[in-house]
Amino acid sequence: MNLFELFFTAVGLSMDAFAVSLCLGLTMSEATVKKSFTAGSYFGFFQAIMPLLGYLLGTQFADRIIVFDHWIAFVLLGFIGGKMIVESFKKEGCSDRECPTEKCPDRECPQKQEASLKPAEMLPLALATSIDALAVGISFAFLNVNIFSAILFIGIITLAFSVLGVKAGNIFGVKFKSKAELAGGVILVSMGLKILLGHITTTGL
Repeated sequence: MNLFELFFTAVGLSMDAFAVSLCLGLTMSEATVKKSFTAGSYFGFFQAIMPLLGYLLGTQFADRIIVFDHWIAFVLLGFIGGKMIVESFKKEGCSDRECPTEKCPDRECPQKQEASLKPAEMLPLALATSIDALAVGISFAFLNVNIFSAILFIGIITLAFSVLGVKAGNIFGVKFKSKAELAGGVILVSMGLKILLGHITTTGL
C-alpha cells in the first residue's frame, strides 16, 4: 500500500469521527479553537492507536494465513465501508440533542445542551468511532504497510477532519453528516476492491 492509498484509507476511516464531530459542534454555543482541538485530539489519538493494536494482533497470524491475506483485507474493508454506506442513508440526528418537535430549528431548540468535552463523555465517543480502525489495522498486517507511517497518517488526518467537523457543525449543523459517512464508506470499499483485484491480476488467485 503506497502513500496515496494510505492517505485515502485514512480519510475513509476519519469520516466516522468527522460525523460525530459535526454533532458536537452543533451543540456548542461557540466552537473555539481550544474546544475543536480538544475533541480532535481524542478522536485522532484513538484512531491512531486502534490500527496499531490491530496490526500487532494480525501479525500473530499473518504467516499462517498469508495465502488468503488479500481476501481478508477485502472482507474487512468491504464490511466496514459497506456499514458506513448503509448508515449514511439512515435518517438519524445527533443522539446527544433531539428537538421536541419535528420543525424545531437547531439553534432554537429548548432542549439543546452544550457538548461536554470531559473524558467521561469523550472517551466512549472516541472509542466507538475507532473500533473500525482496529479491523483495518488487522488488514495492515497482511499488506505491505509501514505501520508507523500509517498510524501517523490516520491520527493526523482524523485530528484535522475532527477539528473541521466541530467548526462546520457549529456553523452549518449536521448537513454533511450522512455525506461524510457515505464518502468514507465508498473510499474503504474501493480500497478493498483495489487490493483484491490487484492481487488477482498479479497472481491469478
